[in-house]
Amino acid sequence: MAKSYAQINEKIKNGDAVVVTAEEVIEIVAKRGIKEAAEYVDVVTTATFGPMCSSGAFLNFGHSDPPIRMSQIMLNNVEAYGGLAAVDTYLGATQPSTDQGIDYGGAHVIEDLIAGKSVHLVAKSQGTDCYPRTEIDTWVDINDLNEAYLYNPRNVYQNYNAAINTSAKRIFTYMGILKPNMGNVTYSTSGQLSPLLNDPLLRTIGMGTRIFFGGAQGYVSWMGTQFNTACSRDENGFPLTPGATLALIGNMKEMDSRYIRGAAYEKYGTSMFVGVGIPIPILDEEMMKFVSVTNKDLTTNIIDYSVQGKSRPTIKNVSYEELRSGSVDISGKKIKTSPMSSLKMAREIAGELKNWIQKQQFYLQEPVTQFPMANTVNGLEIRKAEK
Repeated sequence: MAKSYAQINEKIKNGDAVVVTAEEVIEIVAKRGIKEAAEYVDVVTTATFGPMCSSGAFLNFGHSDPPIRMSQIMLNNVEAYGGLAAVDTYLGATQPSTDQGIDYGGAHVIEDLIAGKSVHLVAKSQGTDCYPRTEIDTWVDINDLNEAYLYNPRNVYQNYNAAINTSAKRIFTYMGILKPNMGNVTYSTSGQLSPLLNDPLLRTIGMGTRIFFGGAQGYVSWMGTQFNTACSRDENGFPLTPGATLALIGNMKEMDSRYIRGAAYEKYGTSMFVGVGIPIPILDEEMMKFVSVTNKDLTTNIIDYSVQGKSRPTIKNVSYEELRSGSVDISGKKIKTSPMSSLKMAREIAGELKNWIQKQQFYLQEPVTQFPMANTVNGLEIRKAEK
């Protein structure tokens, strides 16, 4: 029997909704089967907590007296974008500081603001008739800002590649340190708990979907950059290579720095760990089949990151069950695996979102617009100017 968003929200309102995490639902399906489980469960919560470099924040400082049109903006010695209106800026998570380099960057400033810490603001301008001030040096915290919201262009990657290094030297990447001669494999996913792996065809996730975002309620604002729904899939619709991504938005003033954390990758750069949880409404048996997927049935490719080109070779296709076991076998060699994301934190987020729904603090939002399912990704070709 099919369910609607309105019916499920009414059950949430009345305290009658059955809400479980994407890990808990696997056991329910094993005991009850797809059909009965679909009738019994109303919402399945999914989550991930991992590095998401394509993240950042829009901030509005308000006007000083006399006012300034900020064109060069530094926050704790991290450069923010000055090409917006007078006192608006966008701070990118991966921007390094001028004094500490990659050890402290935009992601750390964002974390500090969410944590309620004061941040050093220095801005300069050429000065205009309506904005005569040419420089400002002050301290601000998140309560001083008119608006402070995360707008992350690419989060929650659907089925990202794992990484290995076949070269004879150690390399430093956004997938962590990769040891020489296939010394280790790294990956970044919560697997069977991951949001977009539980709704592989994006039936319930689109523009306007309400989510857990950094400890607050946020929204999917659009498809993420490098959105690739034309990726190869298995017979059940699950992606075999990197697929969809999401652009997310949320109010920093409501967030918790436990779920937004700055990070520094040795000899690579700054990133930001982002906590995201997405509820999946069980509209019918197909959705139940999707959310009951296990790590055994989800696979990804181990890619050789030592190849410095766009087309890196695939070393092996493996399941997330294998990756989660702690090692994989490649040509008879047992190679240690390690996650770049935190399954512990993902489980915490899925549980917290479950609690919100059970306490009538969170309701489902049907997407305003569905995302295209045949979107491809272009590369950047280097070419000479046209004459």
